[in-house]
Amino acid sequence: MGGAERAARKRRQSQTAGARAVAQARGSSGGNRRTIVVVVAVVVLAALVIGGVIWTNSSKNQTAGQAIPPVTTNAALDSANERHDATVVSGRDDAKAKIDIYADFLCPYCGQLQKAYGQQIEQQIEAGNLQVTYHMIPLLNSRSDPPGYSLASENASLCAADQGKFTAYHDSLFAKQPEEGQRGYDNTQLIQLGKDLGITAPEFATCVNNGTYNQQLNDALTKISADPSFQGTPTILHGTTQLNWSDANWLTNLVGQS
Repeated sequence: MGGAERAARKRRQSQTAGARAVAQARGSSGGNRRTIVVVVAVVVLAALVIGGVIWTNSSKNQTAGQAIPPVTTNAALDSANERHDATVVSGRDDAKAKIDIYADFLCPYCGQLQKAYGQQIEQQIEAGNLQVTYHMIPLLNSRSDPPGYSLASENASLCAADQGKFTAYHDSLFAKQPEEGQRGYDNTQLIQLGKDLGITAPEFATCVNNGTYNQQLNDALTKISADPSFQGTPTILHGTTQLNWSDANWLTNLVGQS
C-alpha cells in the first residue's frame, strides 16, 4: 500500500471517529436536556399541587377564628317571636297572610332568598300583614367540612329564640353564610355571636354546647322529608300551596290578595 493510500485511509478513519464522537456528544447533550426538562416539569407540577392544596385548605377553613358580624334588627320584632319545639313563629296571629319557610343555614339558595326578600318579609311582619313560621331544617348537615354545621347553627338559633334574639341571630348567620362543602362556624363562634347580639344569660351557651334542640330538629327533618309538598330548602308554603319565590312579586301579591 502506497503512502497516499495510507494517508487517505487515516483521514477516513479520523473523520469517522470524529463523526461518531460528535454523534455521541449530541446524544449525550440531548439526553441531558431531556432530563433537565423532565426535572423542571416535575418541580413545576409539585409546586402547582402544593399551591393548590394550600389554596384549597385556606378556602375551606376561611371561617376558622372569624367572628360572625352581628346584624341589628328591630328589637320589637325579636321580642314578639315565639319558639314552638323546632320552629319559631314571628308575627301576629291575626296577620292577613301566614306562611311557613323551610330553610337551612348552609343552603346557598336559602341565603339568596334571605338576601332578596328577608328585609321585605320582616317589614310585612312588623306591619302586621304577615306571620311566618320558620322551620330550620338540617338538610345539609353532612355537607359542611367537618359535617354538622347545619344542625349546630339551627340549634343555636333556637337557643337564641329562647333569649328573644332569633331574628337578629337568623339574619346574622345568613349575612355571613359559610359556603356549602366548606367549614361552618363552631360552637365557640356561635356562642360569641349570641354575646355580640346582647345575649348575657349563661343558659344560652349551655344550650348551644349541649345541642339542646338537636333531636327536635332531626325529628322535624324526618317528618317534612315524608311530605310531598316539601321540595328541599328553601320551601315556602302558604297553607299547602308552594309559593314561587323566584317571582319578584310573590310577597306583595300574597299580602295584597290575603
